[in-house]
Amino acid sequence: MKVSEMPYERITVEYAKEQTEKIIAKIKAAKSAEDLKAARDEYNKISEEVDTAASLANCRFTLNTRDEFYNAEMDYYDNAMPLFSEIENEYKKAMLDSPYRTEAEKLINPRVFKGFEMSLKTFSPEVIEDLQAENALVTRYSKFMGELAFEFEGEKMPLSVLRGKLEDDSREVRKKAAEAIGKTMEANADTFDEIFDGLVKIRTQIARKLGYKNFVELGYYRMGRVDYDEKMVAAFRKSVETDIVPAVADLKERIRNRLGLDKIMYYDDAISVTGEMPRPVIDTPAIFENALKMYHNMKPEIGDFMQRMLDAEAFDVEARDGKFGGGYCTTFAKYKQPFILANFNGTSGDIDVITHEFGHALAADYMFKFAEPDYPTGMETHECHSMSMEFLCHKYMDKFFGGKADKYRYKHIVDAISFIPYGVIVDEFQHLVYENPDLTPAERKSEYLKLEKKYRPYLSFEGIPYLELGTRWQYQMHIFESPFYYIDYCIAQCVALGFLALSRADFEDTLGKYVDFLKKTGGISLGELIEGAGLKSPFEPNSLNATAESAVKIIEELEKEVFTCLV
Repeated sequence: MKVSEMPYERITVEYAKEQTEKIIAKIKAAKSAEDLKAARDEYNKISEEVDTAASLANCRFTLNTRDEFYNAEMDYYDNAMPLFSEIENEYKKAMLDSPYRTEAEKLINPRVFKGFEMSLKTFSPEVIEDLQAENALVTRYSKFMGELAFEFEGEKMPLSVLRGKLEDDSREVRKKAAEAIGKTMEANADTFDEIFDGLVKIRTQIARKLGYKNFVELGYYRMGRVDYDEKMVAAFRKSVETDIVPAVADLKERIRNRLGLDKIMYYDDAISVTGEMPRPVIDTPAIFENALKMYHNMKPEIGDFMQRMLDAEAFDVEARDGKFGGGYCTTFAKYKQPFILANFNGTSGDIDVITHEFGHALAADYMFKFAEPDYPTGMETHECHSMSMEFLCHKYMDKFFGGKADKYRYKHIVDAISFIPYGVIVDEFQHLVYENPDLTPAERKSEYLKLEKKYRPYLSFEGIPYLELGTRWQYQMHIFESPFYYIDYCIAQCVALGFLALSRADFEDTLGKYVDFLKKTGGISLGELIEGAGLKSPFEPNSLNATAESAVKIIEELEKEVFTCLV
């Protein structure tokens, strides 16, 4: 079935409540662990219906944020999701309170119950109205960003297209693009501040009503993290500061010298190669045609899955007015179908999408087959799927970049190691904001600038309208929509760089380990997945130092291929 043909029908709170009450009655009347498991299986089918309907509504809203019908459906789910959470928590309480729980843990992965325990820490009927208000603000931000038009050289365009100009070969074009971003954001500064201020206040209020000092602890519980905590993340950030930042700073200094720049401005950050930037040498249809060939060559079962995605028309990659400006992979569980949204802009990022988001989709397909649907899998694990696939596709980049394939590989690894400090900025910024919820908008911006200097000391925003005030974070959608998600990208990037190093030594063996990683997701912990792949956990002492050394070594090897004049 094509994604566009999937029937949408709102799943009401009343229906979910009625069905769940019947299941809870069965849980309380259970006479064995088998009865408990049967009730759980029945509930998961109801949950699948709710998730599929909400996912379809959100997907169609993001495809066109001006669609009146799906705007109304998003309004419904903004109000309904906290009520669904209340229903879900009653089910989880019943499962946890069952006298057959211990026996049931022999039939159901015990981590499922741990996930239930964590979920109960995130909700109380007392915060339903607050959750509804939070959802409405998040939707408002998504709609606002989807419809915001940026003017560049007399033409209005979405941010996703304008950001492609930040990779233009001309520094003057890049500068003008950055200025255009800043000027449009400045014209809407009050809206950015109002929405975020509202989110900080409402999230803080929710946390305090639930008995937490601030939103940080609640934010971690919301992310469903059972494998690591706030202290481990703080230690990870410190390791990034001591091990990754110096390596990136040295790398950026080499790039600055090679490019002949006086300093690296914000609009230079994506530029790492001299001469023309590596861009796809083929159009969008050819990108998909070659991606299909690539995945078939990689592994027939992966190619078959790509064909199924194409047959289902499960990609929407053209940028257009009114479309959500980011990119994502979502799933429609009832139909066992992943879907990918992106905004191609003619840069190398288009290929990152066809590999990154496809990694998510492939993992989802395996999880439909092998994983438990209510297993608490963290987003850092999902990002390992996608980021690692990006690197496993390095072998095939000539299909997209022709003679500039090595330039792309070089740029991609530089971008990957350079991303980690930025991701840590986003994470630490959120900790600061939610630990100090009374900061004014101006104070938040000042704190953000301090973090830029701490983790990206080589980068300057000087002279760029509005952005020089410390506002780059305002178009990082995760900060508004998914607090504390962003560190998962950093953790996963370290794992992905480990897969890259392994693949350069033995591609087939590494691909096998990667597929095994995907198939076992949803059954074992992140640490066990990483260990099974023969990699070190990013939380291990000195592991980031090894990550930096390995990445720099590969970069230096590619420099000899790309910049022959340096040999």
